Amino acid sequence: MKLSFDATPKALAAADHLLVLAPKAAFGPRMRGHGALPKWLGRPLADLAHDLGAEASVGLLGGAATSRTAAGKRLTVGALPDTVSRHNAPSRAESVRRLVAGSGVGGVAHGAVLALVDAHEHALPVANAIGRALPRYTAKSGKQPERGVVAGLALPNGASVPVDAHAAAIVARAREAAVFVDTPPTELDPAAFAAAAKKLLKGVRGVTVREIAGDALLRAGLGGIHAVGRTARSAPRLLVAQCGPARGPHVALVGKGVTYDTGGLHLKARGAMETMKSDMGGAAATLGAFLALAAHKPTCRLSLLLCLAENAIGPASYKPDDVLTLHSGKTVEINNTDAEGRLLLADGVSYAARVLGAAIVLDAATLTGAQGVATGDLHAAVVSNDEAVEQALLHAGRATGDLCWPLPFAPEFYRSEFASPIADMRNSVKNRSNAQSSCAAEFIHWHLDGTKARWGHVDLAFPAFRGDRGTGFGVALLARAVELLARA
Repeated sequence: MKLSFDATPKALAAADHLLVLAPKAAFGPRMRGHGALPKWLGRPLADLAHDLGAEASVGLLGGAATSRTAAGKRLTVGALPDTVSRHNAPSRAESVRRLVAGSGVGGVAHGAVLALVDAHEHALPVANAIGRALPRYTAKSGKQPERGVVAGLALPNGASVPVDAHAAAIVARAREAAVFVDTPPTELDPAAFAAAAKKLLKGVRGVTVREIAGDALLRAGLGGIHAVGRTARSAPRLLVAQCGPARGPHVALVGKGVTYDTGGLHLKARGAMETMKSDMGGAAATLGAFLALAAHKPTCRLSLLLCLAENAIGPASYKPDDVLTLHSGKTVEINNTDAEGRLLLADGVSYAARVLGAAIVLDAATLTGAQGVATGDLHAAVVSNDEAVEQALLHAGRATGDLCWPLPFAPEFYRSEFASPIADMRNSVKNRSNAQSSCAAEFIHWHLDGTKARWGHVDLAFPAFRGDRGTGFGVALLARAVELLARA
């Protein structure tokens, strides 16, 4: 599925299936024959689109109506809500995604989308929403037909809204991240993920890459990553990439990359293990954000840390009751082998702060099922020890459509949940009803003790994998957040 953002009126007219998206107000009685539609579609097609939009029932998330044109081609009109709630993105990105996904515009050889937006700054979230609705990965048998969608964005007066190179790169990297998440786990083990990442990173000028794998992790003090992945056929590893100037804040992106999560010796039950190929969604998001930023001359020092492991079972599995020493020097008594992602991230954030010297550490992870209970399918959960970092993530979410919402940061309330009689902490909480997502985040933060790192955690478990497909969630969010923090 190819996607480009260079639509012209001629390209729209030639499409086998044209989807027009606009706020419901654009289809009001006084708008017939006026505004952007006649300029982009010509009067006859614009009148048909207007009438279809007037028929569409909008509801809270938008609605669509469809028809055949005089030329026998398909025209679908998606009417977007005129207003959104204050915790939604003003670009209406989720409504755009739903309408594009449900329209079938990606199922023809030549599809086209015309989206009317309120402002130029909506170009990225709307473009990203269109891309999210048109997933790339398929393993279906037989030769798949060539399909492509061309999209154009315009203001209500018809003026074109360009999707610049940086925004287009973010959209492309988000779709790429979704491919990583969708790839079957036997094809994308830690070694394969690292190889694919290195190939992508090699294509960006100024990026340096190194890798710590297998028993070398122990020599580097990365006992958490090593323990989680040591019994899998593909060795665990930490992939580190860096770029950018020495000036400005040093920002590190740390991604949880559990390429498959069986639960370890606390084996997941039937129905809970399926879809665990998605447990590397945080690593996919941080990789995509780093690639998009690195390709457009980052204004600060930027590091990427992919913590890669397969939580398999075997003779060398780490066990309940084991005590691990993590990179921070703190000891962890294992009481849940299915709480493995925090062990990887604890090593990753500590390495970022202590070895790389990052001043700001942002981690992203499909960390807890409790995230969905706390903030739902569409808002990632954010926990941070720094007000400015938290606000950067929240503003980035509304600006990009990768929505997020803050959860409490209170070490004094949550560290006691991990109390161990023999080690500094356990890795899973005593009380699963006490703010699980905040507690899991606090476990990670604990391993930054003694550093001055400003830290932000993004739990994107539910937004990163919806409808059994990867979404690429987090790429745009993290890229924009880094840009905001680099300017501060």
